[in-house]
Amino acid sequence: MQIGGLQKLTLIDFPGKIACTVFCLGCNFRCGFCYNSSLVLPEKIKFQPKISQKEFFNFLKERKNFLEGVCLGGGEPTIYDDLPNFIKKIKKMGYFVKLDTNGSNPKMLKFLIDKKLVDYIAMDIKVPKEKYNIVCGRKINIKDIEESIQILKEGKVDYEFRTTVIPTFHQKEDILKIFQWIKPAKKYFLQNFLSKTTINPKFEKIKPYSKEYLLEIQKALSPFFEVCQVR
Repeated sequence: MQIGGLQKLTLIDFPGKIACTVFCLGCNFRCGFCYNSSLVLPEKIKFQPKISQKEFFNFLKERKNFLEGVCLGGGEPTIYDDLPNFIKKIKKMGYFVKLDTNGSNPKMLKFLIDKKLVDYIAMDIKVPKEKYNIVCGRKINIKDIEESIQILKEGKVDYEFRTTVIPTFHQKEDILKIFQWIKPAKKYFLQNFLSKTTINPKFEKIKPYSKEYLLEIQKALSPFFEVCQVR
């Protein structure tokens, strides 16, 4: 498990918990709108300052009486075979664990859930399934994504689905297709795209949707989820 960044405090990433966020290096997707190119692209990863596991666990030891949880993001944490052992060390210190994932490794998700190593999972639903290969920049096994969706919907762990809504890639009909794909589900969040530095520079020129537009979609979908909100 290689760590490429550490946000020492977050009050919003782990619902109901005061937490920190660990950013792992590497990802098996190449989404053009991704903000974290320094954690994803090999040519940038080699220049990214790394944090040793020893340094990280010393940090957790120091913050034990303040922090409650650890968010694991990236990059994509489930590409690491040693992820379960990494989480076990965190859990032994008394922390809750949240995992952010693209859903490409259902076997890992199932293992982590069955072993009670995660307390919350947030899975990105990028686009309707027929568009995955286009948006993710790689050939994606959509069956893995669908299996991950079903694993979370079993409800053995608290979870959410979320979509970053991007003009040109997401029209209302695309969000409705995603809704048809994942329903019924517990929580679904619409996240507005931000024009930051992205893997594909063309996304930096895209103007985000208005919040009113997203709220209009949210209003239509909210009756079908326990929680449906715009972030």
